[in-house]
Amino acid sequence: MLLHLSTWTEVETYLLQSRGIIIPIGSTEQHGPTGLIGTDAICAEAIAKGVGSATGAIVAPVINVGMALHHTGFPGTISLRPSTLILVIRDYLTCLTKAGFQKFFFLNGHGGNISPLKAAFAETYEHLADLQIPHAEKVQCRIGNWFMGGGVYKLAKELYGDREGSHATPSEVALTQYLYPEAIKQGELGTPASGYGIYSAADFRRRFPDGRMGSHPNLATPAHGEQFYHLSVKELTNSYLEFLAAE
Repeated sequence: MLLHLSTWTEVETYLLQSRGIIIPIGSTEQHGPTGLIGTDAICAEAIAKGVGSATGAIVAPVINVGMALHHTGFPGTISLRPSTLILVIRDYLTCLTKAGFQKFFFLNGHGGNISPLKAAFAETYEHLADLQIPHAEKVQCRIGNWFMGGGVYKLAKELYGDREGSHATPSEVALTQYLYPEAIKQGELGTPASGYGIYSAADFRRRFPDGRMGSHPNLATPAHGEQFYHLSVKELTNSYLEFLAAE
């Protein structure tokens, strides 16, 4: 059930049987010379829809711009500041809590979102308490990072070994190839830079000139992407159901 394709009466009926909602969140950022700029949002949205279908959960529209300031040295990247993202998440959660939702499962596709999301949750709990919204003390938030699932991590290691890297990875590129085969990009790629930390956007561009971080996305195939999709949907379906059941 997709929130944006539902009516308010359908959502009201849904809330009679479940207080949970899945919110996909990604990023709009460079993913190397052959990776799609929308990779993180594309992956999060597709997997969220899969989990929603498997569980009967309502799925919110994808938040497709996240915290990616370190990638802004590359054309096409759009980023929110951490403080902005925290306020965006707080406003989302406040509106949905007023509507009656209590269990918020953020299906995340971008590592840079993790810290702002956790900070946003803490701020939101306090904000809801200050507003004295009924049942605000029952609100719970959780992050499900599709790329950090045990099975997904194991499969990436089996397929790519150390060539998986940590950004513009073949696993995430493979998933986009499976979802959008018409958008597959080809190109000759040399040895990627690796071994550096993440600091400013200018420093990132200098140390990782083509945007990759130790990754070899040319190893990706749509068939690999299909494996990652089904595996991540299965893992996160279990995570979501466990979250709903927890007190």
